[in-house]
Amino acid sequence: DLRMSRGLGDVYKRQEKKNFDGAQIFFAPGQKCGMMSLSIYIKERMISVNETLKVLKERRSIRKYKKEQVAPETLDAILDAGTWAASAKGGQSAVMVVVQDPETISYMSALNAEIQGKPGTDPFYGAPTVVVVLADGETPNWLQDGSLVMGNLMTAAWALGVGSCWINRATELFDLPEGRELLAKWGLPADGSLRGVGNCILGYAEDVLPEAKPRRDNVVYVR
Repeated sequence: DLRMSRGLGDVYKRQEKKNFDGAQIFFAPGQKCGMMSLSIYIKERMISVNETLKVLKERRSIRKYKKEQVAPETLDAILDAGTWAASAKGGQSAVMVVVQDPETISYMSALNAEIQGKPGTDPFYGAPTVVVVLADGETPNWLQDGSLVMGNLMTAAWALGVGSCWINRATELFDLPEGRELLAKWGLPADGSLRGVGNCILGYAEDVLPEAKPRRDNVVYVR
């Protein structure tokens, strides 16, 4: 329903907020809202939606990175997207730890490789930033909450020209004494309540971007 209290062509004498299809528009005092401005808004909204779908389809997992660090303002925007991830009942149980210290990254990489059964390799692929996503394991949906944060981080990174990849074994690592020592060093609970969800590595891709695999026909309709 696109009707407003005084009609689309009326001039508003005070600031009003209206909801259109779940989005909010603020009208300043004296601003006229007609069908033309509304149609422009809808068109811009559709462009925005299409850009989001484009990012989701074009995102790739990057496994070779330049040494160049992610720009601070870009990293902040990616992390902000992570904070806006959906969570069970809005509980926001996930925590993000941003690791850029090369020595700490190397240490975590070595532990990760041991867990993987491939000692001497680098599961973080030389990425200059590792965002460790953990969540409160005492909440029933900790894994889902943390996974949604990981998804937001990777999608936002791609939208801003930054490569990413989900690296597993965070759960195993932070269940180890070495992992809990890291949590204590970072000022986080080391009593086992925080569980590792994933490692989101971030950086600028060094190689040509990988081609996407053909999508499977894995949608089932029940109508």
